[in-house]
Amino acid sequence: MKKVYTCFCTDVIHEGHLNLIHEAKKYGDVIVGVLSDQAMIRFNRFPTVTFEERVEMVRNIEDVSEVIVQNEILYDQVLHEIRPDYVIHGDNWKKGPMKAIRDNVVGALAEYGGIVIDVPYTYNENVKRIDDRIKEKLAMPEYRRRRLRQLIGLCPIVKTIEVHSGLTGLIAEKTVVENNGELDQFDAMWISSLCDSTAKGKPDIELVDMTSRFRTIDDVMEVTTKPIIFDGDTGGLIEHFVYTVRTLERMGVSAIIIEDKTGLKKNSLFGTEVEQTQDTIEHFCEKITAGKKIQLTDDFMIIARIESLILEQGMEDALQRAHAYVKAGADGIMIHSRKTDPAEILEFCDRFRAVNKEIPIVVVPSSFNSITEAELAEHGVNIVIYANQLTRSAFPAMEQTAKDILKYHRAQEVDSRLMPIKQILTLIDEL
Repeated sequence: MKKVYTCFCTDVIHEGHLNLIHEAKKYGDVIVGVLSDQAMIRFNRFPTVTFEERVEMVRNIEDVSEVIVQNEILYDQVLHEIRPDYVIHGDNWKKGPMKAIRDNVVGALAEYGGIVIDVPYTYNENVKRIDDRIKEKLAMPEYRRRRLRQLIGLCPIVKTIEVHSGLTGLIAEKTVVENNGELDQFDAMWISSLCDSTAKGKPDIELVDMTSRFRTIDDVMEVTTKPIIFDGDTGGLIEHFVYTVRTLERMGVSAIIIEDKTGLKKNSLFGTEVEQTQDTIEHFCEKITAGKKIQLTDDFMIIARIESLILEQGMEDALQRAHAYVKAGADGIMIHSRKTDPAEILEFCDRFRAVNKEIPIVVVPSSFNSITEAELAEHGVNIVIYANQLTRSAFPAMEQTAKDILKYHRAQEVDSRLMPIKQILTLIDEL
C-alpha cells in the first residue's frame, strides 16, 4: 500500500477532518501527524486540550493507520523520515501565510517524486460553529489567565506587543508573517500605561484611573484570545494595589508589572532628567507580598520592574532588589534601561541567572532595539515586550494624512497609502 500523510493542529475533530481522512484513504494507508504544542502556538492557536488528548482523538478515527508527532510547522523532517507517496491537505493552504508550508512540502516531495493532493476545504455552519466555540473557550478568563505561564514553558521567548484598543488587539491577534519559509506571530499583548494614556490624549502620569484602564482591557478581551500583561505603573498604594490584583485576576489578565518608584509617575525613559524617586526595597516587597496574598489562583503573575539602571543606581542595587523581590513573592523580574547599548541589560541577566535559573526575566527593548529576540533568549530572557511601537507608528501616519487632506482639500492624494475599507471590515469578525 502507498502511504498518505496529513497533519492536524486541532482540539476538535469535525466533519472537515473526517472528509479529509476519507479522501486520503482512497490513495493508501493514512498516517496523521499531530502538531506538537510548541509548533501549534507558532502556527495557529493555543491548544485547549493536552497533546495526549489530541493524539487520542486522531487515533480513534477509523481510517487512520498510524499517528505520529510533528514537532515543526514545516514538514521537512517528518517527510524525510516516512517518505509518503502523497501529502493531502485542504486547499486553504494554497494562499496566505500557509502557502509557505505548502511550498515547503512541494519542494520536499519533489526530491523523490511524491505528490501533493489539495482537497476542497470544508467550511459550513457546523464547522464555523465549532471553530467559534474553540475561540470562545480560549477567550474565557480561566483559560486566558494561565496561558502566559504555559507560554513561558513552551517558547524560547514570549513575544509581546502593546495594544491600546480593540483594533490594535486584533492586529496583535491576527498578524501572522511568513519569513524564509517560517510562520510567526505574537504570543501575548501588553496594555501599556503610556499608550493607553496617549490614546485618550492624557499625559503618562497615572492620570487615567483604573476604571478607565479596565475598560480598555474589556475592549481588547472582547475580540482577542491571547494572554494580557498589564502595565500597573507603580501599583499605587498597597491598599489600592490589592484590589487591582483581584480585579485583573478575575478578568483573566495573566500578569501585572509594577515598577519600584514612588510619587508622581514619570516615564522611565526620562531617567534622571526629571525628578523620580525609587521606592525602598522594604516597602516595595510589602506591596508584592500583599498582592500575592490576595490572589485566588496560582495562574496570575506579579512581575517586579526594577528602575535602578534607569535612575543610575548601579548594577549591584539592581541585583540586590531583584533577589529581594523574588524572595517577597515576585513571579518575574523586569529590568529596564534607557541606553542604546544592551550591555548592561545582558550583564544583569547573566548575573541574575547565575543565582536564579527559574524566575522569568522580562525586557523592553525600546532604546536598545538592535538586539534580537534570539540574542536575548541566550542570556535567559523569557519575555520581550515591544511596548509602544504600534502607537508610535500610527501617530505620524495619521498626522501626515490629516496634513495632506488640508493641503489638497480632498482625499485622493492619501488614498494610495490607506487600508481599503473592505480589508478593515474583514479584520473585524461578525458573530
